[in-house]
Amino acid sequence: MNVLSPIKPILVTSAIIICFFLSCDKDYHSVGVDLLKKTSIKTSSFIAPVYTYQKKLNYFQTDGLPLGQLGRIQIPGFGISKASITSQLRYSGVPVFGNYTQEAEDDNDNPNVIDENEKVTAVYLDIPFFNNLDDADQDGVIDLFDIDAIDPESDTDGDGLSDIEESRLNLNPLSDDSDNDGILDLIDNDSSSFEYENKIYEIDSIFGNRAATFNMKVYELTHFLSPLDPLQNFERNKQYYSNTDFFEQGFVGAKLCDTSYSLNFDELRFNYKEDDPETEDVDERNKVQTRLSPRIRVPLDIEFFQTKIIDNEGGDPLSNYENFIRFFKGIVIRADNFSDDLYMLLDINNANIKIEYDYKFNNLNGTLDNTSDDVIEIKSKVFSLSLNGIRFNTLNHVDLSGEIDNEVQLGQNNIPSKKSYLNGNGYFSTIKLFDKQESQNELLNDLRKNKWLVSEANLYLYVDQDHYVTSEDLIERLYLFNYSNGSPIIDFTLDNSVNNNHKNRDKFIFGGFLEYDDLERPYRYKFRITNHVNRLIRKDSTNYTIAISPANGINSIAYKRAQTSGQEFINYPSISILSPLGVILHGSGVDETDSSKIQLEIFYTEY
Repeated sequence: MNVLSPIKPILVTSAIIICFFLSCDKDYHSVGVDLLKKTSIKTSSFIAPVYTYQKKLNYFQTDGLPLGQLGRIQIPGFGISKASITSQLRYSGVPVFGNYTQEAEDDNDNPNVIDENEKVTAVYLDIPFFNNLDDADQDGVIDLFDIDAIDPESDTDGDGLSDIEESRLNLNPLSDDSDNDGILDLIDNDSSSFEYENKIYEIDSIFGNRAATFNMKVYELTHFLSPLDPLQNFERNKQYYSNTDFFEQGFVGAKLCDTSYSLNFDELRFNYKEDDPETEDVDERNKVQTRLSPRIRVPLDIEFFQTKIIDNEGGDPLSNYENFIRFFKGIVIRADNFSDDLYMLLDINNANIKIEYDYKFNNLNGTLDNTSDDVIEIKSKVFSLSLNGIRFNTLNHVDLSGEIDNEVQLGQNNIPSKKSYLNGNGYFSTIKLFDKQESQNELLNDLRKNKWLVSEANLYLYVDQDHYVTSEDLIERLYLFNYSNGSPIIDFTLDNSVNNNHKNRDKFIFGGFLEYDDLERPYRYKFRITNHVNRLIRKDSTNYTIAISPANGINSIAYKRAQTSGQEFINYPSISILSPLGVILHGSGVDETDSSKIQLEIFYTEY
């Protein structure tokens, strides 16, 4: 039996209809052929010349940055970088130490208000590290320690309980015996002694030897940090630059700290100082009252802050903020005598100075009008000063090889560079597409005569692999911007791609990420600049000079003022001065047959 036989009449009928229409319009097919011939397209690619020029900044603006840099590090091929921090201090509200204002303490008419006699007991400078608590599967274990970071049912400690189940039960997913009582979590009926609030952190943005020791030094600043620029008739904000060093200029007073120090990446935990008599079964002195994320925490001079701050309660120096910043102008934070390279990017926005003090407290025992049963007790409080006033980094760089300066000299004479040195201390390169700097755009003008529609354009920058075996000292991402005004190129602006699983991976179509070869060696960076190139060829846009620089994060693109070695002031991306790392790339001033030179590959359709 032929199961397709019912369909045959339909097919025959359809064929007849098609033949009828074709016979009615005999010219239809031939006209179509002519149209196809006239609109025939051709897809091809073109390797365009690119020219690189080495640049260097003499200094750049470092005030108002979202992090503080501190330390010393030698980057291969670049030299030694050093960083220190200068900052004003701020307080909130009107300083009142103890329970009463100084005016109230001095009022002899109220017998219930006593002289509180505040005494500083300890002072600490706290500067938190940046930490990563990313937990992709939300199972309570950060990705760094999670055996499977995308499966909440994974069992990192192998105790038979999933990570997410242990988190819900207030157990430790990283230990099969959370309370260390010798009974495994799977069969333990009471693990309540485990303090589940404790956290383990992954610390970011520390370069060099994390175990290195150094001297942590803090000084009183004696130079007033004016918010307005006297050279601009006090009409504009004053800018503070990387080469401003008030310590070397002698604008420091009292030494507030000079101690040998090594980093501690554990959570800081502080128990209650007193036992609550109302809880007979619990001694609060064995319980954690305060938990702080890992940080630099160093003691400061007690007597200085007693005299400078506490003893001035109610006085003019603390009466308003303007008086205060002229009275206590700020601090300088330095790190010296490193046992090994160590360079830190610190969460300076959340840094503070904590002044701990005791004071006398008059316990009235509920009898306001009867002073006979009053008891004088000693209480404690903390007064905080933040580092959120004017704040800037002093950055020093010493080039040990001299090769970079040679390339910089060539760049100033518009001679293309053989190497491109990119570094957070102000080394960057400029790029001219198609034609050399100061040329008349001869090649670009010729290309504009072609009927090209650019479908994709990729800029490739190749790592000088003679300098690198691993990516340990390399920048993970680069950034392109308009050298004339500091704005990003159009492809960056139009790219709205987002990667929620990895930091600094947004705008991944635009790219700029470090790529690796088949041997897992650092290989190249790739940018997709299709819109920029298409506008140059199809719309006669200005072939402006592009600059390429490091990129430590791209979520907030702002620029800082900077002076180049050619005495030119430019707008320079703030993201490019937030890391000491660097990379050496092959430039354009190499042999034409060198496959590792910078390259622009254009895919186009010609019609």
